Amino acid sequence: MDTKILHTIKDGLCSILPETECMIVEEVVPLPQKAYDATRRQYHSTTILTVLGDYVKKSRFGRVLGVADVDLYVPHLNFVFGEAQCPGGAAVISLHRLRPEFYRKPHSEEVFLERSIKEAVHEVGHTLGLGHCGNPRCVMFFSNSIFDTDRKGSALCERCRPLAMRSLRKGGVPG
Repeated sequence: MDTKILHTIKDGLCSILPETECMIVEEVVPLPQKAYDATRRQYHSTTILTVLGDYVKKSRFGRVLGVADVDLYVPHLNFVFGEAQCPGGAAVISLHRLRPEFYRKPHSEEVFLERSIKEAVHEVGHTLGLGHCGNPRCVMFFSNSIFDTDRKGSALCERCRPLAMRSLRKGGVPG
C-alpha cells in the first residue's frame, strides 16, 4: 500500500472530523483467505469487517479503518466501496473501484484520492452510528455507483454533522 494514499486519507479524516485523532497503524492485518470468493474474484467485506472488529477489541484503538486494494462485495450486491459496523469500531474501504482507470478513464491522482477520502469518511461515519443520508451532496449519501461518489461532497451535511459530533463527544457512542 502506497503510504501517500494512507496519509492523504488520514489527513482528510482529520480535516473533516477535526475532533478526532487519526493515526496510521504500521501493523498490517492480513486479508482472511476465507473472505475470498474465487467465483466472483472478490472479497466478502463482512468477513474482513469481523477480523477488523476482533483487532479493535484486542487493540488500544477505539476505531479502525481498514484500507484494502481488493474488490469487495456483500451478498445481493455486485460490489461495495466499503462496509462498517454501525455503530461500532471497525470499517473497511476498498480502493479497487475508486481509481479512474477501473472505468477506462485516464489516471487522475486527484480524483482517486478525493474518492478515497469520501469513502473513508462515509464508513467512519457509520461507525459513529450515522445511517445513509438522503442529501446527495452529503458524504453519508449511499454510493450505488462511482457517479454517486463523484457527485457527493466529502463533508457531513447540516443534519449529519451534529449527530457525528454528539457521538464523538460521547466517546464514539451514538445517541
